[in-house]
Amino acid sequence: MADARFEDADEAPLHLVARDTEDLAVLSALVQDAVFPITEMRWQKRRRRFALLINRFRWEDRAAAARAGRAYERVRALLVVEEALAVQTQGIDRSASGTVLSLLALEFAPAADGAGRLTLLLAGDGAIALDVEAMEVTLRDVTRPYRAPSGRVPGHGD
Repeated sequence: MADARFEDADEAPLHLVARDTEDLAVLSALVQDAVFPITEMRWQKRRRRFALLINRFRWEDRAAAARAGRAYERVRALLVVEEALAVQTQGIDRSASGTVLSLLALEFAPAADGAGRLTLLLAGDGAIALDVEAMEVTLRDVTRPYRAPSGRVPGHGD
């Protein structure tokens, strides 16, 4: 039995759950360079749930698209954090409803008994920090892939 490869990816929508730091590293790679309007963030305090509707670059399809000479793709996806006890933002003007944010990475700092702080790092030194009782982060594609508007692989101006 061989390990899975990005080249083996198909059109099936992703539906993944992270419950530890190794799982979170996979989700972080898949949501890198996702973009979302600031209006697509929701914290349901009573349900202890924080959700983002993101437009993620399909990193899992990048090599296949390049080989086939077809367009790179994005897909709309839900990124949901369960057991969210508190939410804080830094470097984000939440009153600027026209703002589009770019997600760079997900990081987790553990605390006692499985609790900890999940941080969503954003471009431009912004961040969303979630105090969680336990790590449970879900990524689920909710639309069909569509042609990436830029037509390019996201870059960071190395």
